Amino acid sequence: MPATLVILAAGMGSRYGGLKQIDPVGPSGETVLDYAVFDALRSGFNRIVFVIRKDIEEAFRSSVGSKYEGKVKVDYVFQDQNDLPAGFSVTTERLKPWGTGHAVWCARHAVNEAFAVINADDFYGRDAFQKLGDFLSASQNAVSSAHFAIIGFKLKDTLSEHGAVARGVCTANQSQLVSIVETTGIQKADVGSGKKFSGEEIVSMNCWGFTPTLFSLLDVELKAFLKLNGSNPKAEFYLPVTISDMVNNKLAQVDVFTAQATWFGVTFKEDKPRVQSAINDLVNRGEYPKRLFS
Repeated sequence: MPATLVILAAGMGSRYGGLKQIDPVGPSGETVLDYAVFDALRSGFNRIVFVIRKDIEEAFRSSVGSKYEGKVKVDYVFQDQNDLPAGFSVTTERLKPWGTGHAVWCARHAVNEAFAVINADDFYGRDAFQKLGDFLSASQNAVSSAHFAIIGFKLKDTLSEHGAVARGVCTANQSQLVSIVETTGIQKADVGSGKKFSGEEIVSMNCWGFTPTLFSLLDVELKAFLKLNGSNPKAEFYLPVTISDMVNNKLAQVDVFTAQATWFGVTFKEDKPRVQSAINDLVNRGEYPKRLFS
């Protein structure tokens, strides 16, 4: 089985108003992240690599990482805007890291095997991790290939009642990814019969399966990105867009799997009660214990 799950937890949570990665939502104080780790462990993963910012390390280790001691090997990688390929530097106006693609690139020295990538603040469900596990198990025999996977979710199941969201809208040809278009400002009013979106579109929620070949490809893409955008203090090196470019340039092949489990997340503070209710329903149905980690 695959060993490593890379969890992107360096986000600043600006729209949410705090470190939502450590905000409790479960009946015994669990975070959304706890459910991801729980699902990963029961799907065969035995190593977690957290990508965090150095300034949240103490709070993150004590509130999150300490829960998993003795249950899984935990390592930490720091996403820093100054961590760039040789020959590139940060402008003085740059105050934050370079986005999800850069976050994964920052794990290049820590991961040498087939691995999965998820966001820390999204609930993906057990089915997503089982699909990742199945794909990555086969990938262990082809770690030098650029054959990747994405677990997609239906757009209608990823929206918030409390504001617009950005989603990477996927186009596929017989379960092979063709493109991902980063689309901002999507609201519930835009989705439905006769609307801009049907709601059945498959979108990326940063739930991926990769081989280590990704890192050399990311390095090339990051250098090209920085040449064009390095002086822009707000530019972001998005992972879905970057993978889409790799597919378009025939550098990578990406299988598309649709998750059967329901996604939910906490984009806005007002989303928290819905997430708490959804998790309580899953606990009451016996899909999760009342206490994940003692």
